[in-house]
Amino acid sequence: MASTPSRRRSSISDPPKKGTLLFILTSHGQLGDTGKATGYYLPELAHPYSVLIPHYYIRFATPEGGRSPVDPASVEAYRGDQVCASFLASPQVAAAVENTDRLSDLDQSAIDELDGVFFPGGHGPMFDLAHSPTVHTLVRQVYEHGGVIGAVCHGPAGLVNVKLSDGQRFLVDSHEVTGFSNEEEDAVGLVDVMPFLLEDQLRAHGGIYSKAKEPWSEHVAGRGTQLVTGQNPSSSNAVAEAMLASLNARAHGYGRSTHTESSS
Repeated sequence: MASTPSRRRSSISDPPKKGTLLFILTSHGQLGDTGKATGYYLPELAHPYSVLIPHYYIRFATPEGGRSPVDPASVEAYRGDQVCASFLASPQVAAAVENTDRLSDLDQSAIDELDGVFFPGGHGPMFDLAHSPTVHTLVRQVYEHGGVIGAVCHGPAGLVNVKLSDGQRFLVDSHEVTGFSNEEEDAVGLVDVMPFLLEDQLRAHGGIYSKAKEPWSEHVAGRGTQLVTGQNPSSSNAVAEAMLASLNARAHGYGRSTHTESSS
């Protein structure tokens, strides 16, 4: 992939052995009309990054470009998490999060070379990524060219409204999927703040939604397929491992998989 100034600014690793992944982050930093800050949820970016960066070149992008806000509550909640601490302490990571690429600036050649797309969670994606035509077009193109799409917690907001090229069928239709559950949203008191409920929207668009037996427990859906999702912060590491397995399978020529599987 040809190097550009914006790419150099948002890149975190030297060119890798296997290919390139795009992490799509939110540009949205306000939690509805609550007056509270939101953004991406720290472990849902830090843990997948730590799993995938040894294997893939990673670049960050947002709808608006520039800084992607972090939910300050997640920084406090995961202060003792060593993966999160290392992520925040890295000057390269800090520069990348502060200087993300604008999604609309990615040219077609850059999109064509992507091996996969990953959506970290946080409540921010519910307000911007869910309704972004630019996001939807990019995800559809990567998926239809055999790429792997991954997301965790509220990250599936970035893919729940994506339609395939026929203009009729949603990407999630007939796929095993998960994401932040209605029960978990109610537990954090934000049902009435969210523009929609992610579990409901995934089901409405044909997704075969599943969740862990207990709220906040690890759960991954879509293992071995092109669409891999995790339910909540506890699923951040596992969903990245599952995405890596799908990427490895793709590299060995599985093509466009429609097989579905979920596990808690």
